[in-house]
Amino acid sequence: MNCKYSFVLLLIVLLPSLVVGECTCEKDDDSGDKSLAQKYKVAALVSILIAGAIGVNIPVLGRHFSILRPDNDFFFMVKAFAAGVILSTGFIHVLPDAFDKLTSPCLNDHPWGDFPFTGFVAMVSAIGTLMIDSIATAYFNKSHSSNEKEEKVVDLPVHTHASNGHAHGSTASSASTQLLRHRVISQVLELGIVVHSVIIGISLGASESPETIRPLIAALTFHQFFEGMGLGGCISQAKFKTKAVIVMALFFSLTTPVGIAIGMGITNAYDENSQTALIVEGIMNAASAGILIYMSLVDLLAADFMNPRFQQSSKLQLGANLCLLLGAGCMSLLAKWA
Repeated sequence: MNCKYSFVLLLIVLLPSLVVGECTCEKDDDSGDKSLAQKYKVAALVSILIAGAIGVNIPVLGRHFSILRPDNDFFFMVKAFAAGVILSTGFIHVLPDAFDKLTSPCLNDHPWGDFPFTGFVAMVSAIGTLMIDSIATAYFNKSHSSNEKEEKVVDLPVHTHASNGHAHGSTASSASTQLLRHRVISQVLELGIVVHSVIIGISLGASESPETIRPLIAALTFHQFFEGMGLGGCISQAKFKTKAVIVMALFFSLTTPVGIAIGMGITNAYDENSQTALIVEGIMNAASAGILIYMSLVDLLAADFMNPRFQQSSKLQLGANLCLLLGAGCMSLLAKWA
């Protein structure tokens, strides 16, 4: 987990310096009121911070409210809605933006020519996420199996009811494996979310157009709230220790506001049309899209929708599918303003 946070902190620190470079295209004509834009930025920072904090903490606090516990049907539907939001974020918001950046006419000289580099980065990112997901799970499973064997050797002299003991061990092993999967999922998902959140925050904070910022406030507040619910659901199922939960929730909640603050600080030097800015933002967005699409389809939706309990309940299937479509639809409609 420390490596993940170190990477994102490094991204937050280095990205502004990378995108402050010489211009290859002229800046857009900005006739907006800078003081009004500044007020909108502060409003966006506060609104997104509060929405993210509430969203990620609702599922985490579910242990105190029965309706929000992971074993409740309502939780399935909320998580399906949030997964739809995350899926739409990857396909409708982040990936098209990456295509725009990496095929911009401002990029006069780039090595990939006509090669669909954006799709390639997203594909490699999704494959890399699969590999990390698989390797991490296999590693934890092997570690757990080794510990389990040691415990069996120690308990052998007093282990008289072999069949009962085997059943108990099998159940415990299955539960432990599932818990490890949830922990891997929650950490990889957070990584994908915070990468594009940094870029979104810096872009919004560096903008000086009230007409651009105003619609983004509502769109990103909605976006952050339901992304937080999806991530919070994974964190809740992972059953981390309290300290780890607080760190992950804070990290998610603060990433976009910190990005906005950085963007506000570099407004005069930042040029979103510089070649360096376009390439860095395009690659980061493409990688983030690959992570989000993989995580939403494989680890959030497939894991729940193939669950035996889900498969046996027609009402739960109908409710979750409707919530999935609603979440994806609502986030897709926001592409008009975001």
